[in-house]
Amino acid sequence: MSAETWLSAKNTICKNASIVVVKVGSAVITNEEGLAIDVLTDLADQITALGRAKENRRIVLVTSGAVAAGRSILKKHGMTQAQGLAAKQAIAAIGQAQLMQAWDSAFQKHKKATAQVLLTRDDLISRQRFLNVRNTFSELLDWNVLPIVNENDTVSVDELKFGDNDSLSSLLVNLVHAELLVNLTQAPGVYALDPSTNPSAEILDHIADIQKRDLSAMCGSKTSVGTGGMYAKLRAARRTAQLGVPTLILPGRSPNILERAFAQDATLGTYICPDARAIPRRKYWLAYQRDPMGTLTVDSGAAKALLYEGRSLLPGGITEVSGSFQKGALVAIRSESKEIGVGLTNYSAQDLARIKGLKRHEVAAILGNAHYPDVIHRDNMLLNAVV
Repeated sequence: MSAETWLSAKNTICKNASIVVVKVGSAVITNEEGLAIDVLTDLADQITALGRAKENRRIVLVTSGAVAAGRSILKKHGMTQAQGLAAKQAIAAIGQAQLMQAWDSAFQKHKKATAQVLLTRDDLISRQRFLNVRNTFSELLDWNVLPIVNENDTVSVDELKFGDNDSLSSLLVNLVHAELLVNLTQAPGVYALDPSTNPSAEILDHIADIQKRDLSAMCGSKTSVGTGGMYAKLRAARRTAQLGVPTLILPGRSPNILERAFAQDATLGTYICPDARAIPRRKYWLAYQRDPMGTLTVDSGAAKALLYEGRSLLPGGITEVSGSFQKGALVAIRSESKEIGVGLTNYSAQDLARIKGLKRHEVAAILGNAHYPDVIHRDNMLLNAVV
């Protein structure tokens, strides 16, 4: 993609985007003493200005930092920081109050109303709850209230965790129908190669083909206070690109970064271009709201039918069933040790183990006539899902 093409697209989206999700990482707004209030306050000034730069532009803020803030509070009070899940959840509860108070105070001087929204994956897995959450965000944005979102670490368990706020932000892009994701991080942008092993690696001004990139080769280790690192940010960008939504990865502590990055022809940070063809939002929801509960391995004929012929997955193409899951679960589809997609299964693992590799009349002989013709219908499947 030529510089003129991607810059023109970036200029247009930065000028016209009506809903923007801004994610702020822990490393940006915390230091050894806890919350870096001066940085947080400056970002609140910038986010307010970003919202006012276009009439009716709405911002959703995703913020990390609760655990880091909680640890600093315990340290100030001379309290021992125990290890384990319960201790981390308690620390998050302490820090979340401090984090929200800091953001709310920073926006008060702009007379900007804020709303705290704490989410777990369970809030988005159920389609009905997903729609309820979407309606809540819609009302807040219509009222010009700034939603400040974080994972509800106090109650989350492993199977209900988003894993990191980068994943959460990519899901919110779909939820609120955002047109741009801005990820504020400690790094100056995305390096072409892992900078920890390639010190001379250059920063990419844009990535036109995020789906084809080797993310592992581009990324170093996680930040010391965060949970995601650059890999998680690029994975989130790869997912949002499937929706037709671009991502800006920016150095969050760089002076006046949002205004400068949104300026015409600015090349700060890294602009990640969207895919040319967007996937349906419902397929995005079913693929990324939860982790696969099992894996179905298919033969080469089935893989070809799925990838190139728009077919559904039939029992005859399945060669192996892994995991324990019930009807309606999300499962991965694998061929020749490569994952080619995910989908909602019409059968439990137990039933699939009985009918894999069989033709339709053979399935009927085992399960009776009340069975589904498809194991996974193409409407309930996303190929080339980002894992």
